[in-house]
Amino acid sequence: MSGRDRLSEATLRGAKGATLPAYDRRRVTTGVVHLGVGAFHRAHQAVYIDDCLAAGEAGWGIVGASLRSTDTRDALAPQDGLYTLAEQDSSGEKLRVVGSIKELVVAPENPEALVARMAAPTTRIVSLTVTEKAYLRDRGGDLDLAHPDIVHDLAEPQRPRTTHGFIAAALERRRKEGAAPFTVLCCDNLPANGETLRRLILQFAAARGGDLARYVEQEVAFPSTMVDRIVPATTDEDRERISRAIGLADAWPVKTEPFMQWVVEDRFTAGRPRWEKFGVTMVGDVRPFEEMKLRLLNGAHSGIAYLGLLCGRRSVSEAFSDPEIRGFVDRLWAEAIPTLPKGAGLDPQAYVTALARRFANTALVHRTAQIAMDGSQKLPQRILAAARGRLAEGRPAAHLMLVVAAWIACCEARGTPAMPESFTDPLDDRLAAVLVQRGSPEETVRRVFEAAGFGAVTGEAAGPLAGIAARFLGTIRESGARAAIEQAMREEETE
Repeated sequence: MSGRDRLSEATLRGAKGATLPAYDRRRVTTGVVHLGVGAFHRAHQAVYIDDCLAAGEAGWGIVGASLRSTDTRDALAPQDGLYTLAEQDSSGEKLRVVGSIKELVVAPENPEALVARMAAPTTRIVSLTVTEKAYLRDRGGDLDLAHPDIVHDLAEPQRPRTTHGFIAAALERRRKEGAAPFTVLCCDNLPANGETLRRLILQFAAARGGDLARYVEQEVAFPSTMVDRIVPATTDEDRERISRAIGLADAWPVKTEPFMQWVVEDRFTAGRPRWEKFGVTMVGDVRPFEEMKLRLLNGAHSGIAYLGLLCGRRSVSEAFSDPEIRGFVDRLWAEAIPTLPKGAGLDPQAYVTALARRFANTALVHRTAQIAMDGSQKLPQRILAAARGRLAEGRPAAHLMLVVAAWIACCEARGTPAMPESFTDPLDDRLAAVLVQRGSPEETVRRVFEAAGFGAVTGEAAGPLAGIAARFLGTIRESGARAAIEQAMREEETE
C-alpha cells in the first residue's frame, strides 16, 4: 500500500473501480451502536444500513465499538470509518466503499465513553456480533456469574468489560433519565439469539440488584435474528490487491461472497431502518430460519473444517472439491434436514443446493482453520441438538457425531506436524487437561463432553451420542479421517 494516499473522506472521490457511498456522509447522524465491529458486521449489517442511508434514512449511522482489540479502530479511524467491500465469485470481484460507520471506539480505553454513546437518546438500536464465547455462559447455558469479568462488572458497574455490563450500564442510565430504552439486536449464531441474550442480561441485572431487571423484563425488546454471509479473514494480499484496484490505501477491507441474508424478528421499541426494502426478511418468528441455517450451513461448515484439516485441506472450496468430503456433507445434510421444523415454509433442498454453489466458490478462500475456532461453543447448536433429535426418533446420527469426533481429533493433533494449521477454543485449558492423557476413545469423549458441558444439550442422549463419537475417534486415531468417513457411510447403510 506504500506510496498511495489513504482512503478517507477527503480522498474518497478519487477512488476508482469501486461503487462509492451514494449520500452525503456529513448529514448522517448515528442511531446504532454496534458491539463487536469485526469483519462480519462490516460485510453484513453495515452494508444493509449503508443501503438505507443511500435511500435517505440519514439517522441510522453506526458507532462501531471494539470490546477488546484496537486493531479495527486503528485501521479505520484514519479512514473516517470508510472501507472497501470486495464481493468475489467465479465471475470476478466487485468493489464497493461502505460509509455507514461514522465513529469507532475501543471500550477498554474509555468504558464511560461507550456507555454514554449507548445511553444517548439518539441511539435507538444496540446491535452485536461478539461471537458465542463472549456470552460467558456456564455449562448449563446460564450466565457464568463466577467469570472474572462478570465479577468485575457487578462490582464496578460504571467501568464495564463485558457485553452484559455495557448493556446493563447504558439501560440503567436511560431508565434513570426517563429515556425510552434502545432495542438490543443480537446477530450472533446462537439458538433463539434474542431470547438467549435477554435471559443472560436479566440474570446479570438480577445479580446487580435494584430495579434494572424489572425494567429490562418489561420495557426492552430483544428481537431474534438469523444472519448469513461467508466472510473469510482479510489477508495482506487482499489489502494490497484491493488498494491497488481503488488507487487508495485501504488498511482493512473485507471480502465476501455475493450471497447475503438477514432474517429479523420485527419487534423494536424505538423504530428501525426500512431494511425490508433491501432484502431483509422481517418475520414474526425467526426460529425455523435460524435452525435451518445453523444445522445446514454452520453444521456443514464445522464438518468441512475439521475433516478438511484432518485431510490436509486448507480452505472450504478445496475441501468441498474432495469427493469423500463432499459425499460426507451430502449425507450430513440428509441427517439434519428431517430435524428441521415442519410446516414453517422452509425449502431445505433448495437451501442446500445454494449452499453447494457457495461452498464451491474458489474465488473465496475461506480457511478451514478459521471456521474451526471455538468448536466447544458452536457444536451444541450446530450438531448436537440435531443429533439428539435423531436419536429420539430412533434414527442414525453417524455423520453428525463424526463431526464431533473430528473436532476432538483436531484438538488432539494441534501443534503436531500432522496439523500445521492452528485454531483456538475458549475451553482450551480444560480440553488440554483431558487430551494430554491420551485415554481410550471412550474415556476421552466422555471427559470432553463433561468439560464442554455437552450433557446440557444432549440430556439423556449424552451417553449413546458419546459412544457414537468414540467409535469414530478410535477410527480416526487408528486409520485416519477418510476411514472414519467410510465407516459412517457403512453404518448408515446397515441401519
